[in-house]
Amino acid sequence: MNNSIFQFALPANEQVLNYAAGSPEREALKAEIERQTKRIVNIPLIIGGKEVRTDNIDSVCMPHNHSHILAMYYKAGKAETEQAIAAAMDAHRQWSALPWEERAAVLLRVAELLAGKYRFVINAATMLGQSKNAYQAEIDSACELIDFLRFNAHFASEIYAMQPSSNQQTINRLEYRALEGFVYCVSPFNFTAIAGNLNAAPVLMGNVTVWKPATTAILSNYYLMKIFIEAGLPAGVINFLPGQGTLISETVLNDKNLAGIHFTGSTATFNSMWKTVGSNLEKYRSYPKLVGETGGKDFVFVHPSAEAKSLTVALIRGAFEYQGQKCSAASRAYIPQSIWTKIKDELVAKTGELTTGAPDDFANFVNAVIDEKAFDSIMQYIDMAANNPDAEIIAGGKGDKTTGYFIRPTVILARTPDFVTMKEEIFGPVLTIYVYDDDKYEETLEICNQTSPYALTGAIFSTCRYAIETAKCKLKYAAGNFYVNDKPTGAVVGQQPFGGARASGTNDKAGCHLNLLRWTSPRTIKETLTPPTDYKYPFLQS
Repeated sequence: MNNSIFQFALPANEQVLNYAAGSPEREALKAEIERQTKRIVNIPLIIGGKEVRTDNIDSVCMPHNHSHILAMYYKAGKAETEQAIAAAMDAHRQWSALPWEERAAVLLRVAELLAGKYRFVINAATMLGQSKNAYQAEIDSACELIDFLRFNAHFASEIYAMQPSSNQQTINRLEYRALEGFVYCVSPFNFTAIAGNLNAAPVLMGNVTVWKPATTAILSNYYLMKIFIEAGLPAGVINFLPGQGTLISETVLNDKNLAGIHFTGSTATFNSMWKTVGSNLEKYRSYPKLVGETGGKDFVFVHPSAEAKSLTVALIRGAFEYQGQKCSAASRAYIPQSIWTKIKDELVAKTGELTTGAPDDFANFVNAVIDEKAFDSIMQYIDMAANNPDAEIIAGGKGDKTTGYFIRPTVILARTPDFVTMKEEIFGPVLTIYVYDDDKYEETLEICNQTSPYALTGAIFSTCRYAIETAKCKLKYAAGNFYVNDKPTGAVVGQQPFGGARASGTNDKAGCHLNLLRWTSPRTIKETLTPPTDYKYPFLQS
């Protein structure tokens, strides 16, 4: 019997490998890319630890070479979804009763497998299946996910140690129970790490999950599921269900045992789920906990005192890394006329230098957008700007989907602050700039605050402390992650807990203890050591 009170120490963040020319990691990754390129993976559903195959089959293709098939996968229907729910509920009793440090040990083993044995496997799968370059894959599918797993164990230590006070007469305790039911995890295409953490965070706290991965990230997510199994995760704790989201959700959201939703994706999809849950409240055993990270229209706001060179780098990296397919990507910028005069030519020139192509060519900064639907949507915004007198395309503006879904990094100059590309989420390599008069700093801050329904990330560039403080106050609710003199992307687990509000989600901050708390149902236990023997209180005496 283990009666120790155990805590996991605060870990260090996983070191990012740089994949420089001639480095051993570069050669190992290239070899793994070549290996995966030459095979077609057969991807089943995994329900209760067993592989399940259906008659409904689809393919996984490279976004940068859409004629190249990487995998064939089987799609879940109503029957398989019901099986997954049943398997999760069967696993719930034992998994939730397991000592929490034993659950943490399984997930920490996942971290070690990712850091070593499977680092290049998961990175190569992310590069090929989601069209990420080597560096973007490394900071996502390796480092960030490893950090989530390690830091979450430490955060759980802190949560379980949070206890109420007791006295000589009573012993008071908080018991952090798992939710009574299963958690529905719906993961996005753009971050393998998010897919892992959407499951790992609830699972660490004793929950079981039904996992619907994005169809455009199934290859890396399947490898991830296999790693969970190899690490010793018991059957049924996570159930892997590729398939049509609306079909799977229809069954899941109508099940009485739905205890929570852990979601990253579009605002429209999350809103639809929320409405369905609201209309089904009488069906559920308890109120489901809804945790969602959704859209963004992230800004870079520039004060006249800003340093021009660092601003240019932040705009390029913030807007165009991973083709702008980050919910935190810089999508709109407010630049004063004096700074714009300094940076315009360099910004346009540097944007034009960005190389575009397949991620297995390490010289390419920009790769393909995820699929044809995304390509067409992004190009519609670009074409709209090209044909509107209120906008001007000053860099990029071209796309080609002949071989892969490639769009040149594009900079749009908007002549009005409410131009459509300043307001709506585009989710592609498109940055829109509005140039304001230097003496209208506070007025333009308010425009930035009111223009978009989203409030995920934002940045202020300034060397004036008063201007920085003014921006932080004026934009208090405009961003859940606010950056000073840095791009609005790249939150690090344990350093910048991530999440936004308004139409950007429930702001439950992945990367710290706050998210883990959402996957608990605390129970207070009071034990009285010497119970009273008379009902009369002293005030009743004559």
